[in-house]
Amino acid sequence: MKKFESTGLLLARILMPILFISAGWGKITGYSGVQQYMESMDVPGFFLPLVILLEFGGGLAILFGFLTRFTALFTAAFTVLTAFLFHSNFAEGVNQLMFMKNLSIAGGFLVLGLVGPGAYSIDRLLSKKPLAATLAR
Repeated sequence: MKKFESTGLLLARILMPILFISAGWGKITGYSGVQQYMESMDVPGFFLPLVILLEFGGGLAILFGFLTRFTALFTAAFTVLTAFLFHSNFAEGVNQLMFMKNLSIAGGFLVLGLVGPGAYSIDRLLSKKPLAATLAR
């Protein structure tokens, strides 16, 4: 299984941020509506640029394996926080499922933050480790 680790991490880095990249883009294109929604949930709208940076920018960073450990751990914490802020009212239909979804996503990002991006990443290129040496470990 060790020989498939980097390929599996690449696949995870492709699949995991899809939701965040598309959500971040949606927040960019629907900025005022998202800001109003955040404020209706007692979250100050001035946080929206940071949310966009994390979702869209962080999603792209994870996808390409750039600053992966930091971004993944920060995204895991953000995802748990959003579960509590936006999905903890279980009296509203789908919120319990959304809450558990967020916790599951956070778990995936936590694992990625702990193990790193794998061989096929910008992080590996910046570390100047040869691909063959990284794959051989």
